[in-house]
Amino acid sequence: MHFVEAKGILTGNSGFCGMNIYRGCSHGCIYCDSRSKCYQFTHPFEDIEVKRNAPELLGKALKSKRRKCMIGTGSMSDPYMHCEEQLMLTKRCLEIILKYGFGAAVQTKSDRILRDIDLLDEINRSSKCVVQMTLTTWDEALCNIVEPHVCNTQRRIEVLERMRERGIPTVVWLTPILPFLNDTEENIRTILNECARVGVKAIICFDMGLTLREGDREYYYAALDRHFPGLKERYIKRYGNSYNLPSPDHRQLMELFYKICGENGIISDPDECFRYMREFPEKVSQTSIFDL
Repeated sequence: MHFVEAKGILTGNSGFCGMNIYRGCSHGCIYCDSRSKCYQFTHPFEDIEVKRNAPELLGKALKSKRRKCMIGTGSMSDPYMHCEEQLMLTKRCLEIILKYGFGAAVQTKSDRILRDIDLLDEINRSSKCVVQMTLTTWDEALCNIVEPHVCNTQRRIEVLERMRERGIPTVVWLTPILPFLNDTEENIRTILNECARVGVKAIICFDMGLTLREGDREYYYAALDRHFPGLKERYIKRYGNSYNLPSPDHRQLMELFYKICGENGIISDPDECFRYMREFPEKVSQTSIFDL
């Protein structure tokens, strides 16, 4: 872990802004796209870059904004990885979001988010908060291999249930689905049924498969060699150096996905999912006279 003084914290337009407090990750997921060379990491991925002045930058940025919007975090680096326990930068940023009346869309794999459930509840009551949880693998043994340093899927389901009890809407990212590993009907059906049980609002699933780019591909294949001897060669034979690696059963699995989502009133169209997450409530979208 190392610290930097960032020059800015928010990206995006006035309708939706993103922020990444950390760069890199300690969860160790074998498929992580953020390892790809296109993101131009200049340090080892596990050597977390910490933007120590993130709360101060966020406060200045939100104080000057004339129109409220949703602030998203977690798309590149999980805001609740191990170092957040001591640093609490995510918590401080959420407090600033609440202070200035903005909304929050938080994406994570970690049950550490429960530490801040009262704060997330307050944001949701005053404007809007959406908690996003990535789910990929119901089998605990397999989950411990592909996502080794983060809580398992059963625990993440418990987090989603706790959020529902508070009235905080939740969105699940059902991705990636790894060919020949977790791309089974049993895995997908179990996860979807659990999502329905705990009242998930929407599920983002672009297709049943994964994507691999330079940097990410090499790390993933090295993990396959360690844990699943011979599987890398099967991938290379079927997919070569393709970016998109769909499951051989992706059509059937997507039919199952749409069927269960439709039966349970879960939003399944990606564009509609993103619109829901990024839409700030109209009732509080106008600048108050007290903000002038």
